[in-house]
Amino acid sequence: MYGRLLRVDLTTARITSETIPADWCRDFIGGSGLAARLLWDEITAQGGPLDPQSPLLWITGPLTGSGGPATGRFTICGRSPQTGLWGESNIGGFVGPELRFAGLDAVWISGRAPEPVYLWIHNGQAEIRPAVSLWGRADPYETQQAIRNETGEAQARVASIGLAGENGVAYALILSDHGRVAGRTGMGALMGSKNLKALAVRGTGKLTFADDPGYRRLRAASNKSLLAQNLTSVLHQTGTSGSAEYLQMLGDMPQKYWTAPSFEGAEKVSGSEIAMSLLTGTSACQGCVIRCGREVTIPCGDYATDGKVKGPEYETICSFGPQLLVDVLGVITALGNTCDRLGLDSISAGNTIALAYLLFEKGLISCADTGGVELHWGDAAPCFDLLQQTARRQGFGALLACGSLALASHFGAPELAAQVNNLEMPMHDPRAFSGQALAYLTSPRGACHNQSDVFLVEMGGTLEEIGIDMIDRFEISGKAALVARHQHWRTVCNNLVICFFAVVPPSELVDLLNAASGEKYDLENLLLAGERCWNLKRAINIRLGLTRQTEKLPRLLLEPLADGGQEGYVPDMETLLKDYYAASGWDLHSGAPTQQKLEQLGLDFTLVG
Repeated sequence: MYGRLLRVDLTTARITSETIPADWCRDFIGGSGLAARLLWDEITAQGGPLDPQSPLLWITGPLTGSGGPATGRFTICGRSPQTGLWGESNIGGFVGPELRFAGLDAVWISGRAPEPVYLWIHNGQAEIRPAVSLWGRADPYETQQAIRNETGEAQARVASIGLAGENGVAYALILSDHGRVAGRTGMGALMGSKNLKALAVRGTGKLTFADDPGYRRLRAASNKSLLAQNLTSVLHQTGTSGSAEYLQMLGDMPQKYWTAPSFEGAEKVSGSEIAMSLLTGTSACQGCVIRCGREVTIPCGDYATDGKVKGPEYETICSFGPQLLVDVLGVITALGNTCDRLGLDSISAGNTIALAYLLFEKGLISCADTGGVELHWGDAAPCFDLLQQTARRQGFGALLACGSLALASHFGAPELAAQVNNLEMPMHDPRAFSGQALAYLTSPRGACHNQSDVFLVEMGGTLEEIGIDMIDRFEISGKAALVARHQHWRTVCNNLVICFFAVVPPSELVDLLNAASGEKYDLENLLLAGERCWNLKRAINIRLGLTRQTEKLPRLLLEPLADGGQEGYVPDMETLLKDYYAASGWDLHSGAPTQQKLEQLGLDFTLVG
């Protein structure tokens, strides 16, 4: 059975349990889609994201913890402290599966504890424990070990915030296991606002499914097929940055804070280079055969490590490498690990610091603003202090902690901030793929490639089974409907919750879900569920103040680069958006789903009031 929810009020220390309505689980599947249904009545424009009663929901999917294919993930949702809109962040590792082994599928947290605490869940029983000794002292890795020691459970799984979350940095993350993070939309700040340092869980139960023998047979076949794929081999050998050089050639990799068409050091910071020079091991989420996580060792030099550390993924490599014109893997690795230990999202932190470098180059800020620090391309040394200041909200870091739009606006240049709805761009340039540009603008959480990584479709990763065919990356005609359908499919994946790196045929996922749940989905009604959840998040954002006028690329990204893989291209966003609203059944002027669309999707309850 899926749908077991634990409610925790940190203000009153009251803990209760309930069952999520079965029809909600059927219509919204799980993960962030089901979270949107659960939170609909609670996330309103009244009060702010950090108000005590602003809810924080940890939620798994019906396949989480099932042993694959790549289903070790879960999602953390609430109102984003960074954007003020819908917030969700998908995280891998072992915490989500462990929650299900403990007899729970979701944990709803509200209120604010009078002093720092952590939540300890053991086989369905929960208690609130003091964490004063950890607050302000322990980074997320130290917190994991301290809680294991205190509970006496060496196999307990722990997700924790760092200094950034404690201090309410807009883009604070939550970290678990070997550097698996819920990085985007500031869920760490929402957690910190509740005086909640960590959630720890231990479960010894076993998952069973509606058709248990059938599910296990399908899972084994799917894992075997996944293991045989070329992409699995590439991800295992070179990690998420294995395609860095190719993406740079296409103009997808951003450089010099989105202003340079190329970067000669790209090959020095690729996944292949990591594999050849630093890699000493790999790590995996629960039940995953891909094992894309990097474990690296830097034996000597200024950035020598004390044993194995987490190796940087593509987004972190770009954030502190090409964006700063840095080509030294040692310093990039060290900065990535600094972000993790401080509890900072490396995408937003790297973007914001790189913007500061650009502002410095343009003379819009000086040493008087940065606390005496000069910021020059290719020199990453100042970043360590800047990250520390950011996590503590001290000095120049107090501005950096608010994100790139706030930083640029403070110095009179908001058009230079590479963001959508106050969420910094991930490391895929929208001028390289028109579909990805549209996906950024229409994502429910701001600029995001994890609501739709449609750039991969534009590179040839088609899904013909559900009508998603390749279309030229610079093409406009027909692109909007394809993007919308891909978003609905990725919403399904985020509801299940399955990693995007697992290329599992859609019909295979239908069979897995039916065997697990006992439902009778087919491809079309599964896609309809994805569209339903996508529109519900849109309705939430409209209620929170999202308008048609906020869906735009910043001026910086509407300026063509002179050469390189983008070929001087800038997407026609007005045409793309007009086509997208028509394909989606959204009002062209307000950007809201029409009444007809909401009724068609069974979202009539959003029309009340």
